[in-house]
Order: sequence, then structure tokens, then C-alpha cells
Amino acid sequence: MTPRKLFTSLAFAEAVTWTLLIAALVAKYGFDNESFTPVAGGLHGFVFLSYAAVTLFVWANQKWPARTGILGVLLAVVPWATIPFERSVDRRGLLDGGWRMAPGGEEPANPADKVAALVLRRPVAAALVALVLVAVVFFVLLMLGPPIPKG
Repeated sequence: MTPRKLFTSLAFAEAVTWTLLIAALVAKYGFDNESFTPVAGGLHGFVFLSYAAVTLFVWANQKWPARTGILGVLLAVVPWATIPFERSVDRRGLLDGGWRMAPGGEEPANPADKVAALVLRRPVAAALVALVLVAVVFFVLLMLGPPIPKG
């Protein structure tokens, strides 16, 4: 999986879950049907966190300017904005190439590179840790309640 493929997949998934969430909100407020909202909201929240993590990882790997990386993360809160952002960075060649810190690649030069090297050189363990971290953050956010309280 290349940085381009991973980032493109998550940007698309983020847009799809926005569609599901908005459809669920239309059903909730337009048709007084709340049954789909928890599922769509939970799925969107999980993909949102995953997109943010992948954006940070690709940003570090591709050595994006800070402005580009910050914009990539922030645009996740705008419905469907991840798609034009992904197309923009791809068009500018900012998703080209492979993983710099993969086995046989560059030596880590800073803390972000060290994390990337650890992830890329032990992908199964890193995927499990990432999944657990995203799940923990997701669970904590669920316990805190919806972003807009009822009432």
C-alpha cells in the first residue's frame, strides 16, 4: 500500500461517511427516524479519526509543508472536502513515491521519522496498536456524548 493509495482510500471513505451521516440527520429531523443516526455517527467518527491519523502519517512521510498538512486535517470537518484536497495534493505530486522509512529506506532523522520507521518496519503490530488507539479515542468521545447535546 503506497502513501497515495492509503490517503486516497481514507479521503474517499471520509466523504462517504459524511454522506451517511447527513442522510441519517435528514432521516432524524425530516422524518423523525433516529434509528440510523447512531450507526452513521459512529462510523463517521471512526473514519474521521482514521483519516486524521493517516493524514498526519502521510504528511510526515511526504514532507508536506505545515500549511498543507494542517489544511488536510482541518478539511475533514467540512463535508466532502477531503476529496478535492486529495485531488489537489495528488495533482501537485505530493502523494508520489513510497514510504521513506520502510525497510531498506532512509534512516530516521527525527521523532516523526522514528515513529514512521517503527510502523513501517513492523506493520502488523503497528496496525494493531493504531486500531486500539483509534478505538480508545473513539470510545472516550462516545462516553463524552454527541457533539451537540440533546435538549
